[in-house]
Amino acid sequence: MRTSIVRSVQSAVARSSSSSSSTYVCARAYSSDSVPERKVAVLGAAGGIGQPLALLMKLNPLVSKLSLYDIAGTPGVAADVSHINTRSEVSGYAGEEHLGKALEGADVVIIPAGVPRKPGMTRDDLFNINAGIVKSLCTAIAKYCPHALVNMISNPVNSTVPIAAEVFKKAGTYDEKRLFGVTTLDVVRAKTFYAGKANVNVAEVNVPVIGGHAGITILPLFSQATPKANLSDEDIKALTKRTQDGGTEVVEAKAGKGSATLSMAYAGAIFADACLKGLNGVPDVVECSYVQSNVTELPFFASKVRLGKNGVEEVLGLGPLSDYEKETLESLKPELLSSIEKGIKFASQS
Repeated sequence: MRTSIVRSVQSAVARSSSSSSSTYVCARAYSSDSVPERKVAVLGAAGGIGQPLALLMKLNPLVSKLSLYDIAGTPGVAADVSHINTRSEVSGYAGEEHLGKALEGADVVIIPAGVPRKPGMTRDDLFNINAGIVKSLCTAIAKYCPHALVNMISNPVNSTVPIAAEVFKKAGTYDEKRLFGVTTLDVVRAKTFYAGKANVNVAEVNVPVIGGHAGITILPLFSQATPKANLSDEDIKALTKRTQDGGTEVVEAKAGKGSATLSMAYAGAIFADACLKGLNGVPDVVECSYVQSNVTELPFFASKVRLGKNGVEEVLGLGPLSDYEKETLESLKPELLSSIEKGIKFASQS
């Protein structure tokens, strides 16, 4: 995705100075012979995450159709991004009566819909509102695009992914390989914070993040970070805490005017790009994601996942953990299990 965006911007710059040569470059890059047709639907596209996410997906040359849905405001967002001179055709849909059309034929569905966090709110405070939204959207996905890869951004992800799984099970469409909780923002933050402390090039940094996607359930594995850096135990603990509290850091900095929308949109675009590459047969596409898992005794867990033509090709193991990481892993499990059970209970009772 990073290189895809750069290519798109470079092509736009080239087009302004030399239209004939850039036209050839774009035609070659976006040839339907080399790049499969892929429809991506963004549900919640008029919101704080949805709008920048729509922009980033419009810049992705792997997308041929971009479908933007929200309860209101989507035609304006769609008109705006549709003017960008990249491959995808953009359609906007507003209102529940148009949800089916927005979803039909989608290969990837990204769900940032719901209310954002505000100062003093936890992800659990969002549960009652966002759980209902996720349930209704997933009911429609089961009906209109049951084979799509579903990328769940709506918080609390630790609970909304189990809700989606239960909805799909009831509809008879559940495929654990096609449902993902997007935890990429935790990875993005861990990379950024680690690079700053270790004084290394952030573009070369890799840090796996496991567990869940809220507070103490987020466990960055700095012992596996590359390039290696000789950081103290205190530094590692501080980096772990900052990664866990990254969302709260942004909420407080925005002082009641939003949550992590721009960085979340970037992370969501990175993960969607990985899913598209996997669908298109690109080998060795590995990202961390919160999925149905046997890596621990918990039914859902975030770890490295190899992506392919069927979604999850393989859920990878955790690898060697430091003593601190082993202890932290055990301490997060009750909290994560509680969130999973909360989601399952909501889906079964409502």
